[in-house]
Order: sequence, then C-alpha cells, then structure tokens
Amino acid sequence: MTYTPAKADQFIRENKHLLRSEYRLNYHLMSEFGWMNDPNGFIQYKGEYHLFYQHYPYRPEWGPMHWGHAVSRDLIKWNYLPVALAPDKPFDRDGCFSGSAIEKDGALYLMYTGHIVTGPDPKNDYYQIQNLAVSEDGVRFHKVDDNPVIGLSHIPPGASRKDFRDPKVFRRDGRYYAVLGSNDGQGNGQILLYRSEDLIRWAFVCVMAKSDGNMGDNWECPDFFELDGLDVLMFSPQRMPPQGRDYRNLHSTVYMWGRWNAVDETFQAEGYAPMDQGFDFYAPQTTLDDQGRRIVVAWMDTWETEIPTQNGHYWAGALTLPREMVRKEGKVLFKPVQEIERYRGELFQIRDLILDGETELAAGGDSYELEAVFEARDAERFGLKLRVGENEQTVLSYSTGDGVFCLDRNHSGIGPKGVRETEVPLCDGKLLLRAFVDRSSVEVFLQDGEKVMTARIYPGERSLGIRAFAEGRCSLASLKKWDLRI
Repeated sequence: MTYTPAKADQFIRENKHLLRSEYRLNYHLMSEFGWMNDPNGFIQYKGEYHLFYQHYPYRPEWGPMHWGHAVSRDLIKWNYLPVALAPDKPFDRDGCFSGSAIEKDGALYLMYTGHIVTGPDPKNDYYQIQNLAVSEDGVRFHKVDDNPVIGLSHIPPGASRKDFRDPKVFRRDGRYYAVLGSNDGQGNGQILLYRSEDLIRWAFVCVMAKSDGNMGDNWECPDFFELDGLDVLMFSPQRMPPQGRDYRNLHSTVYMWGRWNAVDETFQAEGYAPMDQGFDFYAPQTTLDDQGRRIVVAWMDTWETEIPTQNGHYWAGALTLPREMVRKEGKVLFKPVQEIERYRGELFQIRDLILDGETELAAGGDSYELEAVFEARDAERFGLKLRVGENEQTVLSYSTGDGVFCLDRNHSGIGPKGVRETEVPLCDGKLLLRAFVDRSSVEVFLQDGEKVMTARIYPGERSLGIRAFAEGRCSLASLKKWDLRI
C-alpha cells in the first residue's frame, strides 16, 4: 500500500462513523480513528498548542507510523487537523517514528525518525535515521531535500546500529541540540546528544547518559530541559527491572536530574525517579508554554498489554491529561493543568464524614474530577471505590501501617488487571487525593502531585457509583466532586 497524508485523511472521513462510543474519552486526546501511541511534536505555536502523535489510521493496531495532529487553545479541548506525516519517502518508507517540533524563523519544523526495514524479519532487520519536515502554517508539511539530516554515519562507535530514534530537538546556549534514544548493543540503554547551528547539519557530541546495568536495555523518547534551575533528562527505559515498588511495568518512564555543563556540553546526573507509579504512562514529551510552565503529556497505554478497544471499536490509545511539572521545596511535583477547572459542572460536596466501614455517596458518573482529604485517625486502611457497579470497582486505598497507597484494578471491568503501590507519607495525618475519571481511565494525584498513578479501566456503562470506606475509624474531612463537561 502506498501511504500519503491525503489518503489517510480520506480513509478517516469515510470510516469514523464505525467508532463505538462506549469507552471513548471525554476530556483526553485520542486518535480520530485507528491507532495512537507516543505524543510527538508537543509545542505552542502561533497561539495554539500543537500535539502530534504516532498514528496508524487504518486499523486499531500498530502499523506503518503516520503523525496524527491536533490543536488546542487550552490543552483540554482539541480539534483534529489533517494528518501531518505519512511514510511516503525512501528515508521513512516503513514508518515516521517519534520526534519533536521546534519553531525557527516563524516556521514549524518537525524532526522525526525514519524507519526502514531491510529484510524478511521486520523485528530485527531495520535501521533508523532522523529527518526534517517543515510548515509555514503549522498544518501542511513538506520534507526537506537534505534528509536524512542525522544518518547512519552519525552513529558513534559502541552504539546500536539499529535502535537510533525519537529525536527531541531544543535550543540552548544559542545552539540547537537533539537527544536521541539508543542502546549500546550489550543490554544497556543510553541517550545520545547532537548539536547543530541550522537544524540541517548535525554533529555528535557525546553519550549524555547510560544505564548502569539496572535501568533497562533500550532507552526511548528522551527529552531534556531546565526546570527552575534544575536540569532534567527524561526518557522511557524498556525492560527496566523493578526497584522495590517502582518500575513494576515491563516498560517505564524516568526523569533524571543533574547539571548541564555548557562549556564541555555534558550532563552530570545526580539521581532519578519514576514519573508515574501506575500502569499506563509511557513516552512522555514536554513543552514550555508562554506562561513559563513546563507541561508534560504521555501515552496513556503501554506496549505489550491488552487494549480492549482494539476489538470491534475501531480505535486504540489515548494521551494523559496534560500535567505541569513544578519544582517546590526540593521536590518535583506533577499537577493537572489548571485549565481543566474551567470545565467543572455543578459541585457535589461532603464535609466531616466519619467512616468506619463503607458508605455509598450520593454522587457518581463516568467523567469527573474528585478531590478528597482524609484524616487517618485510628484507621488501618481507608480510601475510595470508583466506577462501582455489579461486581465492578476500581479501588484507591491507603494503608497507614506502611504508608502505602494502592491502585487496584483487578475488578475494574474487562481489560488488563493488577495492582500498583507507592509509598507516600501523610501530611499532618492527612492524605490529599485528587482523581480524574474519564470513562476508560483514572489518574490519581497524591499530596498535591508528589506521586501520580495512571490506569486504563474498562467498566460497564452502569458502573457509576462512588463509595468511601475505612477499616477502623477515620474522617473524610472533605470531598468535592464535579462532572467534567467538554
């Protein structure tokens, strides 16, 4: 099949009536039709937020990658634009893989990975190179004549000759840089750094960071930025072994902090931590907006897991609620962007409810924001049950004995099961919990963003209840709930 953006757009127009609405999200970005994975090209350009995404428009499964495209003025309500890229050139013939966007001289440039299959085994016979496309209006893109701009000859000795992808381009100290995901071919992920004066001619600088043997065998989707005086390198390590309660998914996401040395163009890492302690958060990308906020969004699914909407729904994949990364009192916090509050409906509120057992709340729904403050008191365990129905519930619980918060989706409906846990201390004996439910997803922000847990859930349409519970006596000091209407 010959792919072009125009063919993809036509196919979507002619087939999107087939979509089933049962699990379609209300206030998260999904593909208009077909498959979605990594967010790409996240940027604020000419007054609008642009989000591109890995996209196979023809079926709800991974295929030769295109770039879908949507724009928003507030990061919540998105409008679809024409497909931006399709694999239609020799340098990207088997896929336009992940990449990023940057503005230069008023034009919008996309830097992306061209994937080329070289033999009968597409999982092993391939190579990857980096290409540029440009647009004057932010809608229609053409690929530059100089492609590839970072080719096989730019790969340093000791780096994989195949896994060489996902460029994040940025400007620093008057120069353009790009970080790329890679590995050393010996089971250790790494990030490569490149430099350019014009986005066309690139030179290898250094291996910016590398696994110590305990951080996965391949690193994908890097990003590098400054956050209130701290330099942050973000990436997604594949097959990273668990560390205590962290990194329990097959593929993870990490932010590594340290210091950038502008003189010798090196990054000295000082530590790292997971970005999300749940199930479904991968390949995040950030942008800096005109308010000075560092906004991050990720694919709200992950590789090698079941996605129920692939079966008869004609779509698969979604992106997370955009989150602001904030540095406060030595901590990095993740907070839902403030714009979501504009879409709040009528307030349902409870104050000073004493819990010792289970209480059903006179509120429910499948698309809402909920904010709760628990005072632990004598309780051994307390929390909330969301999307409650016959034999279905998603359980958010806190155990006071070990200070562990748990997200349990074993009875959340169809789809993948499991439990994720994270340690989070109470603050003056209280737990602040903010949850966003959106039909087939839940995102939980703990203690004002110290920890976040994300999960896809697929309950039945009648599972709408909310219950509060405690084992022992505790107080639900306050609970606020708003339906979110987009």
